[in-house]
Amino acid sequence: MSVNVHVNDRGLATLELDRPKAIGSLNHEMVQTIQEQLEHWKNDDHVKVILLKGNSEKGFCAGGDIKTLANANKSDEDFERARQFFLDEYALDADIANYKKPIVALLHGVVMGGGVGLSQGASHRIVTHNTKWAMPEMNIGFFPDVGAAYYLNQAPGYSGTYLALTAKVIPAEDALYIGAADYYVDDVTCVEETLRSKNWMNIDAPRETLDQLLKDVSEEPKPSALAAKQTLIDEFFHLHQVEDIVKKLRDSGGEFAMKTADTLESKSPVSLKVTLRHMLESAHQPLEKVLEADATLAMNFLKADDFYRGVESVLIKKDNNPQYTYRTLEEVSEDVVDQYFK
Repeated sequence: MSVNVHVNDRGLATLELDRPKAIGSLNHEMVQTIQEQLEHWKNDDHVKVILLKGNSEKGFCAGGDIKTLANANKSDEDFERARQFFLDEYALDADIANYKKPIVALLHGVVMGGGVGLSQGASHRIVTHNTKWAMPEMNIGFFPDVGAAYYLNQAPGYSGTYLALTAKVIPAEDALYIGAADYYVDDVTCVEETLRSKNWMNIDAPRETLDQLLKDVSEEPKPSALAAKQTLIDEFFHLHQVEDIVKKLRDSGGEFAMKTADTLESKSPVSLKVTLRHMLESAHQPLEKVLEADATLAMNFLKADDFYRGVESVLIKKDNNPQYTYRTLEEVSEDVVDQYFK
C-alpha cells in the first residue's frame, strides 16, 4: 500500500509514507489511500488530530513518482494514467488545505515537489535541522505545480518568484521565512512522541492546544540567508519578463547575480517563461484556481518534449545536459507560452 495507517486510542491518526528507498515519492495508490483515509476520518469522533510523516531517514517526501509520469508519452493509456495521477494529487492537496481537523506535518530531510504539495496545506508544519525544501521541477523541463504558485506568491517580496524560477533548495530557516513552515525543532522524534502520548480525546480545542504545544517545544532556527538577500532578489525578480531578469542580472555583474543568471540559463526556456507567467497570473487567485491552472499546464507539459528530455538527462542518464526544444529564451514566443494555458 505504501502508506501505513494507524489510529491510537487517544485520538491521534497517523499517515506514514512507506517508500523509504524512494524517499516517500508519491505514486497514485498512495494518493488514493491518503484521500480515502482523510475522507473517512472527517466524521470519525475517534480521530482528533492527524499526523503526516515519512519513514525514510533521508526525508519526508521527494515528490511524485517520476517513473509513471515519464512514460506518459508511450501510449494513450500511459498518458491517461499520468493525467489521473495529477488530477487526484491536486485534489488531495486542496482537501488537505481545507481540512477541518488539524494536520501536523513532520518535514524532516527532503521535502520536494509533491511532498511540498502534500504538506503545504497542513495546519501545523514542522521543519528541522536537516530539512531540504524545494520545488525542483524546473530542473527537468516541467514547472512548479501542486499549488506552489499560490504559496510562493505569499512569500516576502519576490522571493517566491526567485525560488520558483531557480528551483533552489532551501533549509529550514528559509522555509520558515517564506511561510512554508510554522515551527522549528532540532529533533522531530520528540515532537512525535509528545503527540502520541497526549490524550486528544479529552481536549475540546485540539487545534489551539496544538498551537501552544508546538510553540512550547519549538526552537530558534539560524538566521535566514534568503531574508538577507531579499533586497537583492527584489531588485531583479520584480520584472515581468524572464529575458529582462537575466539581462539585469548579467548587467549587474555581482557574484549572486552572475550565479543566478547561470542557473536560470540552465533551465528549459519554455519552463521559465510559463512559470513566470503562472506566478504573475496566480498572484491574487485562490488555491483552487491555481490548482486548476496547474492541471491545464501539467497536461500540456506532458504533451511536449521538454519534460521527457529533462527526465532522461537529469534523472536517468544523469549528465545534466538536456537538449530542450528551444535553446534560448528569445526563441520562445508569447504564442508558444499561450498554448500551455489552454
